[in-house]
Amino acid sequence: MKLTAKAARGLGVDTVVGFTGSSIWKYIAMFPPVAQSLIDAGYQDFADRWNPILDVFDGEGVRFAHEVHPSEIAYDYWTTVAALDAIDHREAFGLNWDPSHFVWQDLDPVGFIWDFQDRIYHVDCKDAKRQLGNGRNGRMGSHLPWADPRRGWDFVSTGHGDVPWERCFRTLNAIGYDGPLSIEWEDAGMDRLIGAPEALEFVRRLAFTPPAAAFDSVFAV
Repeated sequence: MKLTAKAARGLGVDTVVGFTGSSIWKYIAMFPPVAQSLIDAGYQDFADRWNPILDVFDGEGVRFAHEVHPSEIAYDYWTTVAALDAIDHREAFGLNWDPSHFVWQDLDPVGFIWDFQDRIYHVDCKDAKRQLGNGRNGRMGSHLPWADPRRGWDFVSTGHGDVPWERCFRTLNAIGYDGPLSIEWEDAGMDRLIGAPEALEFVRRLAFTPPAAAFDSVFAV
């Protein structure tokens, strides 16, 4: 990871997107029960591993954008808070906002942008669709393959899922985000030569430029 920061600087890249790993993800079910001290040790392990890495990122003038994602140290709202606390909110460590991982966890992707607005370093436009409510499909996916209708949720082409994209883009504008909008296309039920261009058109249509002045500014005294 330290070499990644150096390589990024050599390529003129100022933000690296990636994962951190987690020594405590295996305790997600919290059964058998584990002591809070073990969970705390997991965040300390993350800090011990990543602070030296972030020292190099700081030295190279590069930021790391962690994708909030199941199996990682920060996978939802409160684990993101805990992860940032563990490294004392270092500026070198931010977030890659990918709402597809929020949808099936019933997290609000818009609220996440607002609450972590100073940490949104990169944006992935990926969508997900919930397929719950029939009493059979489970939120954990049941070890079923993508595009299987028995899954409780699935990744779908951007604009075909449950992400409230217009609200998301308006909120990104509101916080002043001006970084990349990366279309991460994953839809096992759609041909990519159809879905990927459609996703690009969808994002370009909604990612409008905010106005230079409020519409009612002409009435200002």
